[in-house]
Order: sequence, then structure tokens, then C-alpha cells
Amino acid sequence: MFDVRDKPKLVERAYLIGVRTSAETTAHIQNLLEELTELVETLRIEVVETTIAHLRVPHPRYLLGSGKAEELIANARAAQCDCLVFDVELSPAQQRNWEQLSGMCVIDRQEVILDIFHERATTREAVLQVALARAEHSLPRLRNAWTHLSRQRGGGGVTQRGEGEAQIELDSRMVRQEIAKLKTELAAVVRHRATQRKQRERVPLPTAAIVGYTNAGKSTLLNALTGSSVLSEDKLFATLDPTTRQLNLPTGQKVLVTDTVGFVRRLPHRLVEAFKATLEEAVMSDLLIHVVDLSSPDCVEHYATTLRVLGELGADEKRIITVYNKVDRVDTAQLDRTALPVADGLFVSAHTGEGLDTLQERLVGILSESRATMELLIPHDRYDVVNQLHRLGAIRHQEATDEGVHIVGSVPARLFGQIEPFAV
Repeated sequence: MFDVRDKPKLVERAYLIGVRTSAETTAHIQNLLEELTELVETLRIEVVETTIAHLRVPHPRYLLGSGKAEELIANARAAQCDCLVFDVELSPAQQRNWEQLSGMCVIDRQEVILDIFHERATTREAVLQVALARAEHSLPRLRNAWTHLSRQRGGGGVTQRGEGEAQIELDSRMVRQEIAKLKTELAAVVRHRATQRKQRERVPLPTAAIVGYTNAGKSTLLNALTGSSVLSEDKLFATLDPTTRQLNLPTGQKVLVTDTVGFVRRLPHRLVEAFKATLEEAVMSDLLIHVVDLSSPDCVEHYATTLRVLGELGADEKRIITVYNKVDRVDTAQLDRTALPVADGLFVSAHTGEGLDTLQERLVGILSESRATMELLIPHDRYDVVNQLHRLGAIRHQEATDEGVHIVGSVPARLFGQIEPFAV
């Protein structure tokens, strides 16, 4: 079986196949094919041709009928392609059957996304998560990978197995051991991240996670808000690892803002599971900033895809600020705002800075809702509390008196128990 890891030196020209059922429109499948084209080209593979095959009844051997399979293979050969890429998930047996029939590398969208994640992962956590997803993906495909070996030993006994069967068992055991090892290592990394989060919570700053479809401009927005220099490129999955930076609001209040991995349609479920630790920042944050690429013709569907995955993570009930990004690429005079999914979404350009002041004002308003104005008298020997209130940007008025430090400020709800003894 072709190893997708060897693709950069084996594969140069791809023939993309979308599969349309009676429940789907041709326009929808065409949009998915265009996205798959971007994904494949991200792997530096030339997309020579795309086509849509209509599926009335699924066939177990090739998914499509054998006649249609031969027709597609003939078209791919005529276009001098060396790889077939399906926009639907193929079973391990179907993938092997296509490879045997065509003599080409055959992969699906899931493997393309796994390959991109493999190339882009940089931190230890992301590397482990991708390795785990790839191992779990490869395990059911081992049986097909060794069908070329001869079965020289006959007989019906359990111990009398051919080379292929023995090799399958050995490889399966190795992959299962590797999966167990990766899960153990990943659990250790997750515990370390939990420790880091607890350390951040000692200084109880509010937290916001930037979420959205891949290439919506999340990293650019984080950079524009915080003045940081997180990797920001106009390509799919430019950022895989969560990055947290501090945002200083005009009121002096501080917020920890985290950039997260982008979502995509038909994201492999094993990646959703594998990346739950990375996306935990979205689950644990106080609020979400949902970035939508306003310049994309599929922005409404991208919005729905992100909400669906957030629902799988249990983060869809959080307070969400919807941000329509890349307004500098859109003629706002001709924009039908009633067609957008959220009426009170903010129009911004992370590239030019347009609308970012309004976004910060929205953040101030939401965070103020969870604060209470309090009058405090803090003893002189408790300047640690005064410093903490300064770090939180909670102080409106401060005056030193003989009895202590007199303060009027907006105190976060999470500090009420700690601050209450000093209330006037």
C-alpha cells in the first residue's frame, strides 16, 4: 500500500474526485472540491483536474460502480496524474481496491489534512497529537498493506500462518504499542498544560479564545490586538499550536487572548478527538471571539462549521463575539447584512486595524458585566492585594489614608471572596 508519508517524492500531479449524493447539490460539492484543491496544493502537489461523480447507491468495493471507477482512472491517466484524491472518506478496503485497479496512490481528504497537520506541528503537544491521529488512522489499513506477501505455509492451525498474516500481526502490535506510548506521553503534556493554566489563574485575568475557520485571520487578529508577532500566513492551517498573549484594554484592564487551530469542513473526527487538549483553551476561556472571513463566499457555512465543532467540544454555550474580518476586501455598500448569521457582529480588518477599537469596547462591556463596583479599605501591610487589583486594571480611584489604602474599583466576580473582607 502506498505510504502517504512518501507522497512528496512520489506524487506530483493529483486528480480530485468529489462524490455527490441525491441529498447534496452540485454547487455544494463544487465548493468542497475547491477547498480540497487548496488543501492538496498546501502539500505542494499540483491539482491537474477535478470532477464530480454522482452516487446513487454505494458499492462496497469501490464506493462507486466498477464502470465509473474505470472511467475515472482512465481520465486520470489521460491527464498524466499519479494520484487520486477523494473528497469523501474511503474505507481501508476501498482505498486498497482503488490502488490495485489504478496502480496509483489513492488518498482521501482525511489523509490530506493529517499530512498538513504533520508538516505544521511544532510544539511537543501538537507533534504528539498528530502522531496519535496518524497511527490510529493507519492501524485498520495494515491488513491491506501486506496482501502482496505469499502464503507459503498451508494448514488450518492457528500457528500456521503465511508471511503476510504474520507481518500484519507484528505490525499491528507495533502500531498499538506506539498508540499506547503516544497516549501516555500526551497525557503527561496535558497535565503540564493544566499546571500552566492553574499558574495563570493565580493572577485571575479574564480569558478569551479566538476561534474560527482556517485562514479566517485569527493569528493576524491576535497580532493586531496585542502587538505580538505570531506566525500569520495566508494559507490553510498556518497555526496549529495555541498561543496566548496579553491584551491591555483602554480601561487598563488586562485580558489573556489565545489563538487556536482553525476548523475546516469534514474535519477528521480523530483529529477533533486528538486536538481536544489544544482546543481546551476554547473550552476553558471566559468568552470566545469567533472570526469569520467576510470575503469568503462560503462564510455562512464556515460559521456553521465552527459552531458545530465547538458544540462537539462543549464550548458552544459560551459568550461569543462574532467578528466579520477582512472587511477591507469587501464592498460594504453592496453587502447584504441581513444574510449574515449574526446581526450584531462586528466588522473589522485585522490587516488595516479598522474596527479593532469597537472590538475592544465590546470586550470592555462584556467583562464589565461580570464585575461589581466596590469601595475598599486595604491595610498598608496588604499591598499585595493592591498590586493585584492594579494588574487586573480594576482600580478607578486610589487614595492613601492613615487607616490604609482607600480604593474604588470594578472587581471581577472571581475575586469577591478574596476582596470582601476589605469592603467598606
